[in-house]
Amino acid sequence: MRFRTEIEHTPLKATIDYSTKIFAVGSCFATNIATRLARAKFRIVTSPTGILFNPASIARTLTAFATNQAADPARIVSRGEEWVSLDCHSDLMQPTAKLAAERYNSAIAAGRDALLAADCVIITLGTAWVYEHTATGAIVANCHKQPQKEFSRRRLSTSEICEMFRPLLGGILSSKQVIFTISPVRHIADGLAENSLSKATLRIAVAELCNEFSNADYFPAYEIVTDDLRDYRFYADDLVHPSSQAVEYIWEKFVASAITTEAQQLLPKVEKIVAAAAHRPLNPQSEEYKKFCSRHISEAKALSSIDFSSECAIFAQYSEKN
Repeated sequence: MRFRTEIEHTPLKATIDYSTKIFAVGSCFATNIATRLARAKFRIVTSPTGILFNPASIARTLTAFATNQAADPARIVSRGEEWVSLDCHSDLMQPTAKLAAERYNSAIAAGRDALLAADCVIITLGTAWVYEHTATGAIVANCHKQPQKEFSRRRLSTSEICEMFRPLLGGILSSKQVIFTISPVRHIADGLAENSLSKATLRIAVAELCNEFSNADYFPAYEIVTDDLRDYRFYADDLVHPSSQAVEYIWEKFVASAITTEAQQLLPKVEKIVAAAAHRPLNPQSEEYKKFCSRHISEAKALSSIDFSSECAIFAQYSEKN
């Protein structure tokens, strides 16, 4: 008997190998997948502007990267004794408005470089609910604990979302493979019914964009959690974020769908070297551990197309040559 409906992997149009330059932008789930790609030594850069949840802010940020758009002084706000742009995550907070603008501009410049260099862009949409700043009339990426009266809340329509991404998919993203995902993170603060409506809105918009643009595709991270795993066991203690086990399961599905056969064959070797570098022996000065380090330096050098510089730096401290 079968007690669950497993989502069978479907190869994506985008193919990723160890030469592919990847850029990831979007919700905190984008960070989960980016972290897993980085751990497997793929060439991945996440958006320097930090986590972004709604499609409008993601599209605005990608446009800012494309045009090298500077910070808008009207959108720099104070939070306690620190300052930050309404267009980025609180990770970019600075002690003065001037420094906050400079920090944002530096993030835009770095994001522009990474986006222009990328072969593949992973875009993770979190919620269709947005907050509009009354003073500027613009949708914000983060309210940064400003007074609630300064914002109005609404849900984007599918047509709005499509209109935001069409210029990007037909412009700066036109020469790149684009993978859309919808975050399985539950935005329960919006309400359960509202969260379902939000995710459905995102899914319809992405389907329309993927039908319209041949370089865009969809990876079903959301459906893997809600329809395949479909159990609170696969959520963290907050019952909002996927558990580490769920993220690992999604990663396995992503590998099967997007990673080339050649790269998949290298993965066990790569993960073995990364795990070896993370190992902390009882006696790092022992001859046995020195041989262990020397052996893994040789194995890393044999995979010359992959950047093991940080791992080799660790091994070199204790190798037989020292």
